[in-house]
Amino acid sequence: MAIAKQFLKSKPVAKVTFELPAEAVNGAKVVSLVGEFNNWDVNAQPLKKQKDGSFKATVELPIGTEYQYRFVIDGTTWENDWAADKYVASPISVEENSVVVL
Repeated sequence: MAIAKQFLKSKPVAKVTFELPAEAVNGAKVVSLVGEFNNWDVNAQPLKKQKDGSFKATVELPIGTEYQYRFVIDGTTWENDWAADKYVASPISVEENSVVVL
């Protein structure tokens, strides 16, 4: 599934729905969304487990910029979003970060 973006007419923000499919979480108990918009805080944005085993969360973000983010599975495994708008090199590791463009 692609990242779902709903742009609000009343203010310069978008409701962005992030989803990690069941096959990516491999039976995980907890999945968190971390990124520039929440200071990479593992506890700031937990995703809700769906009936199909995927995890999902919706966040309001200001438009007109890009945000780097990743998912953290069970507090230890960092995973990129398979449906990210693009990927950029992480400034702190050899991995890449997912990017959502608003």
